[in-house]
Amino acid sequence: MVTAGVKHRPGPLAFNTVMHRLAVLASWHRVRDWTAPTDAAAVKRLLQQARKAQVRQGVQVHSKTAMTVEPLQALLATCTDGVRGVRDRALLLVAWSSGGRRRSEVVGLQVTDVRPLDADTWMVTLGATKTDTTGTHREKPLRGEAAHALAAWLAKAPAATGPLFRRLHRGDAVGSTALTGDHIARMVQRRARLAGLAGDWAAHSLRSGFVTAAARQGVPLGEVMAMTEHRGVGTVMGYFQAGSLLASRASHLLAVPGTPAREVTASTIPSPEPGVT
Repeated sequence: MVTAGVKHRPGPLAFNTVMHRLAVLASWHRVRDWTAPTDAAAVKRLLQQARKAQVRQGVQVHSKTAMTVEPLQALLATCTDGVRGVRDRALLLVAWSSGGRRRSEVVGLQVTDVRPLDADTWMVTLGATKTDTTGTHREKPLRGEAAHALAAWLAKAPAATGPLFRRLHRGDAVGSTALTGDHIARMVQRRARLAGLAGDWAAHSLRSGFVTAAARQGVPLGEVMAMTEHRGVGTVMGYFQAGSLLASRASHLLAVPGTPAREVTASTIPSPEPGVT
């Protein structure tokens, strides 16, 4: 199967890969009004047992490292390499600041999808997305540093129409072809290496990092979801809870401001009642 290009490497498929392929199979059947084999009780029971077995064996599902404010700033600091740096800086900030956009949404942006409101604010218009294929247009704001970076990129690579983020050719000549999702993933990984950041970085790091950073800063979940356009609370809550717990007073009760530390000595520890051990 590896030789035929069906698999990347020898060995069993990851559980998430199996689940993804079964989901595609189920969708294919439902579109044709066929009974999906994945709906069978025996298949669902088998998958539940497989997930439990994976946990018992110590196999963990690794998420991409969330790109919160600090690592994002580290990546932006590497964007000093001419036209490429101007483009990458604008792309990173647009993707992150507009709600942690998916890479498919970023590569689909057109020059006509962005417009300035003032020197410090731009609007980004989204069309069809992974969860909304109706093509209904929604606008997301870009403010401050993100707006300035986008303006700098359009000044460096002016265009009336076409893709917003385009490929570069020899001599940093800006082409007319849009970047692909793979280009964005490799760019994020390359910038992370240049910044000396450890972690498993990918394009999705921008999306998870936006949610985590918003939670750390106390932004309500509803406002976060309005920006990210997550349809289900379950998907976003993992990132949101991780970020909010880091900012929670309950996570550092020994360092609550205004609470004097009490020295614990043998004399201050109450003796147990007789018979209590």
